[in-house]
This record gives sequence, C-alpha cells and structure tokens, in this order.
Amino acid sequence: MNGRFLTTRRVALASLAALTLIPAFAATGLEMSAPDALAQLKAGKLILVDIRTPDEWKQTGVAQGAVRLDMQHPKGAPGFMDDLLKLTKGDKNAPVALICRTGNRTTQVQRYLEAQGFTQVFNVREGMAGSAAGPGWLRRGLPLQ
Repeated sequence: MNGRFLTTRRVALASLAALTLIPAFAATGLEMSAPDALAQLKAGKLILVDIRTPDEWKQTGVAQGAVRLDMQHPKGAPGFMDDLLKLTKGDKNAPVALICRTGNRTTQVQRYLEAQGFTQVFNVREGMAGSAAGPGWLRRGLPLQ
C-alpha cells in the first residue's frame, strides 16, 4: 500500500476513535424514526446526513434525499464538522438527522456535534439496516437514491 493511503486511513481511524471518546452525557438524546426523518426531509424541515462509508452506500443505496458525508473524513472530525457546517450554511441550530447502518455510529457523531455546539442533531437510531430501535429504512421499504 502506498504511504498516502496509509496516512489517510490513519487520520480516518483517529477521527473515529476521537468521536467515540466524547462523554455519554454530552448527548441530548434527540431521536427520530426513519419514517419521521423522511417526512421531515420531504417537508424541508431538516437535512438528512448518511454518515456511512462509500462502500456501504454502494451496498444498500442511500436514503432518498440524504446527503452523503462519510464520518471517516480524510481531514478527521474537524473536516467532517466543516463539511456539515457548509450544508447548514454555518447554522449550528439547523435541524440535522444522522443515519448510519444501525444507529451506533450516529450516536457517537451526535455526541461530537453537540459538544461542538450543534443544537438540533437527531439520531435515526434504527438506521438503514434496523436495530432494537426499529426495522430500519430498508426493511420499511422507504425510498432510496
């Protein structure tokens, strides 16, 4: 493997590790079901962000209307946050819903963003594949892009 790939991979892994170290008390616990996220998205009331990896997007497709923003950003957690700020036009109070495969990674990213001052970060805890929180986007038959 080339050095650039290894460096990019190390940055991504360090970002993921940093996100998992955010204390649990930082989360407000805002949650939303997959159907609610779709309804709010269609109504123009929030931005839905799929934080999974490009390989995962290829495997299952992406929730219709979701923005793809890999949490393993090449510039680490600050790069992820900068890209999200571009999506919200710099508004840390803009409603944002996060979706991943089963809701585990979205919980970590939600905590990180809240610690950075975002106030309306919703976790679609059932994710794309489903979890204890619900059957998930795919099993519900919700639209994909």
